[in-house]
Amino acid sequence: MAMETPRGGIADWITRRAERAPDHLALIDADSDARVSYLELHQHIADTAAALRTLGVRRGDRVVMVMDNSIEFLTYLFATAALGAVAVPVNFRLAAPEIAYILEDSRPEAVVHSDRLTELTASAVATASTDVRTIVNADAPSDVVADRSAPAFERVDDDDVCLIMYTSGTTGHPKGAMITHGHLRWNAINMVMVGGGLSSNDITVTVAPLFHIGALGLLTTPLLYVGGTVVLQKTFSPAGTLAAMAKYRATVGFLVPAMWAALSQVENFVDYDVSAVRFVMSGGAPCPLPVIRFYQAKGWAFLEGFGMTEFGPSALLLDNDHIVSHAGTVGRPFLHTDVAVVDDDDRPVLPGEVGELILRGPTTFAGYWGLPEQSEAALRGGWFHSGDLARIAEDGFVTLVDRKKDMIISGGENVYPIEVEQALYTHPAIADVAVIGVPDHKWGEAVTAVVVLRPDAVADAGELIEFTRSRIAHFKSPKRVVFTDELPRNATGKLLKRALREKYTGTAEAVTR
Repeated sequence: MAMETPRGGIADWITRRAERAPDHLALIDADSDARVSYLELHQHIADTAAALRTLGVRRGDRVVMVMDNSIEFLTYLFATAALGAVAVPVNFRLAAPEIAYILEDSRPEAVVHSDRLTELTASAVATASTDVRTIVNADAPSDVVADRSAPAFERVDDDDVCLIMYTSGTTGHPKGAMITHGHLRWNAINMVMVGGGLSSNDITVTVAPLFHIGALGLLTTPLLYVGGTVVLQKTFSPAGTLAAMAKYRATVGFLVPAMWAALSQVENFVDYDVSAVRFVMSGGAPCPLPVIRFYQAKGWAFLEGFGMTEFGPSALLLDNDHIVSHAGTVGRPFLHTDVAVVDDDDRPVLPGEVGELILRGPTTFAGYWGLPEQSEAALRGGWFHSGDLARIAEDGFVTLVDRKKDMIISGGENVYPIEVEQALYTHPAIADVAVIGVPDHKWGEAVTAVVVLRPDAVADAGELIEFTRSRIAHFKSPKRVVFTDELPRNATGKLLKRALREKYTGTAEAVTR
């Protein structure tokens, strides 16, 4: 089959690699050992794009993906982008009603799911108040006769949106961050310059879920940009992931801190030949120094990345040379990223002073889906306003001080307290509640609910935890519940979460190492 002329966008990466190195391995499924070359991946993308077009997907349409890490995930991602349509990867750890909200908000033309997630997807579709015309099981044989009369690839530009990634919001509903083709390309350019550089010889095992911008953007898409190999693993287990790194001779890797910590505890770690590893990255939360030193002692360079859905994962980098000496910071900006700290009037503050962290660069998102006012506020003045309070030292290293949005990062997952609080408030025994993150050696931060019960009401911690699990995703539910007579508030009734953090964690700051 003759390859189509590249027409712009991320799908062209695969086409160009297929032209230059058709037999080089692009993807490997760690569970089945299935292997796909760049030429085969290009053909899969073209066939899948044609099938989606036959099913009615057109430029700008949304395709929701409820999918495991798999060859099919990346095939559908690139095929959707090839059509000029928009992929919407969904966190499959969410409860069906939470996925239903994303369906209602994004109004997809099609929903694609892994076979394992059939029941969850069906429940979400049934719950949603919007109609979904097409539901595709990505793991089942297709009976669609694809129309190949039109080119599979549409002309797309850097400013065209190819992804909507939902991020939890302080209003209790997630917001869809619109990510462009140009964003992903510039993110890849940022990434290929770290850790001595990425090349077509590099191999990574992607086990952190691809519905997160970190797993997708830190190594997976950059390696496909440079023509490397991505090994896809559906489920993390310390020994299983270490075995995959050894088997496939991984050279680079990304995991969240809880995963790196668990990996370091594998009893017979030294029996696995992971000598090919050059550098690894952590993100989503600060990684404990003992874990960092464990891997450095093995000769691995250890890096920490700081990013966000709206700006991508290549925002700030704490490199191996400074990760111990500057522990507690989130590093310095990537090459194509500008950062500043400003006051409430968006005026720069002096070095060392606290203000809001703002960022600018070609990886800035295009705004929130369907929310023009919130988009304008977040992108005012040409900068993305992160909502994080930070300080920048004279040497350029950035330290996060607090989060205006009070976000908790538990096991690499973003948790917004208001979502948990709203779920708890529906329990008849609760009069008042506040949710904070408490440092935890396993999870980074443990979601902790501080609860005031109604007079004469009775409830225990286990009951409240189970109650929330029936309403929100398990990773959002409290891992700990503490009871108190009243919550600290100021004269106007505003909850003082800094006081709660100081009481239960020993520090008023939300971000700790």
